[in-house]
Amino acid sequence: MNTTTDIVWLQDDLRIADNPLFHFTDTPSNLLCLYVVDEKWLAPLIEGESTPRMGPARLRFLWQSLMELRGELLQRGSDLLVRVGKPSKVVIELAASLNARQVRVAEHPGVEERAHIQSVIASLPSETSVQCMESGRLFDRQALPFEQTALPDSFSAFRRSVEQVCVVPENRSAPVTLPSWPDAPRGFPPLKAVCEQSATWQPDNRQGYAYRGGESEAHARLHDYLWHQQGAQTYKKTRNGLLGANFSTRVSPWLARGCLSARQVYAAVKAWEEENGSNESSYWITFELLWREYFIRAAELEGAKMFGAGQPDAPCAAFDAWRNAETGLPFVDAAMLELSTTGWLSNRARQNVASFLVKDLNVDWRLGALWFEHCLIDYDVASNWGNWRYIAGVGRDPRQDRYFNVLKQAGHYDPQGLYVAYWLKQLENVPHGLARHQPWRVDPLAFKAPCVEPEQWERWLIPRQETVTSAEPPKMALVK
Repeated sequence: MNTTTDIVWLQDDLRIADNPLFHFTDTPSNLLCLYVVDEKWLAPLIEGESTPRMGPARLRFLWQSLMELRGELLQRGSDLLVRVGKPSKVVIELAASLNARQVRVAEHPGVEERAHIQSVIASLPSETSVQCMESGRLFDRQALPFEQTALPDSFSAFRRSVEQVCVVPENRSAPVTLPSWPDAPRGFPPLKAVCEQSATWQPDNRQGYAYRGGESEAHARLHDYLWHQQGAQTYKKTRNGLLGANFSTRVSPWLARGCLSARQVYAAVKAWEEENGSNESSYWITFELLWREYFIRAAELEGAKMFGAGQPDAPCAAFDAWRNAETGLPFVDAAMLELSTTGWLSNRARQNVASFLVKDLNVDWRLGALWFEHCLIDYDVASNWGNWRYIAGVGRDPRQDRYFNVLKQAGHYDPQGLYVAYWLKQLENVPHGLARHQPWRVDPLAFKAPCVEPEQWERWLIPRQETVTSAEPPKMALVK
C-alpha cells in the first residue's frame, strides 16, 4: 500500500469547523498542517522606520489563534507546524522533502498571498498537485449572478443582485479525526523569539472588550452577543456606539483570522431569527457580512490596483500628529489612542479618523491604511484597503463628497463627551457636552487649537470663551 502525504497550508482560515481544507474526497495516509508567518509582516511598515507591518496586538491575537488551533488538531490526531519565512519557499521545500501528493490551500484576496500561491503552483513537480479552494466566503463563486470581471461598481448594486438569487450554503461540521502526522517537524517557536514586544504586549485596561484569539473564543462571543445580550434586537440602533462591549458584534477579529467563517455567523443569526423572529437589526448583521463579501470580490478583481498607483507619500508632520493622537481634536485623538493601545476601534470612529486624515489633513490615504494594518487585530487586506479607498473617494463607487464633518459627528455620536473624556483624562474636568470636543474654545489657556480648523466646522463651533464659568455645557452656535 502506497503512503500518501498531503499538506494543508493555512492562511486566514484558522478553524476546524466549516473549513473545506479538512474535508477530503481521497483521504491521505498522512497530513501536515502548516502556517507560515510571512517575514514581510515583521519588516518595517514604512521605509526608513522601524515599526513593523504587523503590530504586537495583531501578532499576539494571531498567536493565540494558532495555539488553540493546534490544540484542536492534536485532539483529532494531527498537529500544527508554524514557521517564519517566505511562505512559498517554506511550502515548496516541505512538499519536496515529504514527496507530498497535494498541497491544499484556500484562495486569498491579497496580492502577496496570491503571488505565493502562484509561486508554489509554478515550482512544484508535476506529481504534486495544488488544490486551491474557496473558504470563509459567504457565497460560492459559481453561485454569483455575474462573472468576476462584471462585479457591480457599487455595493448597493452588488447587494441587490446577490440577495435576489444567492443562497448561503450550510456550514460544514468539524471532522472528528484527521490523518496522522508524517515524519516531519511540528510545533512553533515561542512568540518572544518572533517578536519580543508582542510577547509582552497587553491591551490598555480601558478597552471595552478583552479579545483573545481562537475558534472557541469566537463562538463564545457570537453566542453571548446573540443570545445573552440579545444584540440582534438592537444592533442597527447601537452599531455606531463608541463605549462598552456590546454596541457591536465585535466578531471582526475572528472573521479576519478565519477563526470564524461568514457562513457560521450567518447561520447563527438565522438560528436566532427562527426563535425570535427577524427584524431590521438582525438583518443588518448579515448586511455587514455582504459588505465584507463585496470587498473580498473587489480585491480579487482589482489586484495591485487596490493599493493605488506608485508609492505612498513619505510620512509628514500631519500624519505623525494623527497616528500619535496629537491633532488637538479630541474626537480624533481619543480614537487614535484607543486604536494604538487596544488594537481595535469602532466602525464610526474608523470612518471619522480616516476622513479627517484624508479630507482635512490632506494626507495620502495609503499612509492611513498602512497604519491601520499595523494596529488592527481585525486587519484583513480586502476590508481595510477597500474601506480606505471608499473614504478617500478613489475606490469602487467613487465619490469626492464622501466627507465626515468630524466636529458635527462628535457632537452627534458623543453628545456628552463621555467617549473623549474616557480616553483623554485631561478632559474630565471640562463640563459635559460640546465643550469636551472643543476645549480650545472654552479654555484656550489650557488647550491648544487643533492642527487644522476646516471651514466646514464653522457652523458647529461653540462660542469662544476665556474660561469655563459654569457646569452647564456651552450651547451650539449656528454661525454662518
